[in-house]
Amino acid sequence: MVKHDILPILSEKSYSISKKRCYVFSVPRSVNKITIGNQIAEQFNVKVASVNVANFKGKNKKIISITGKRYLNAVGSRSNYKKAYVYLKDGFSLPIFDVMEAEEQKEAKTQEKFNEIAKKEEAKAIKKPRKILGKSSKEEKK
Repeated sequence: MVKHDILPILSEKSYSISKKRCYVFSVPRSVNKITIGNQIAEQFNVKVASVNVANFKGKNKKIISITGKRYLNAVGSRSNYKKAYVYLKDGFSLPIFDVMEAEEQKEAKTQEKFNEIAKKEEAKAIKKPRKILGKSSKEEKK
């Protein structure tokens, strides 16, 4: 079996659908669904339920080259690419986004600490009335 470069796509959309056990990979255009499923199962030791594939055409781009006084307008394009949406069976997951989830948990804990500190500061501010600056103590007694 020939190994192909199958790379995970790490984006907000792929992270959100990973909660449904669907993972997005960038694959070579010559690879079919069966080889993608077999390679993912072999590489990560998981069972693949299904694979969906989407082909994308690269965007057309204009290239403007300035050489001396001549302007050259050329048309180029980015390369075409293919995405594979791999669905795993129940009980299986990939460790691709585990680091991101751990960071989110740490951020949530620190946010809770900041919220507790803010509540304590508010409670202190309510208990102690602040003195108005610029007034003498005689004026406060009147």
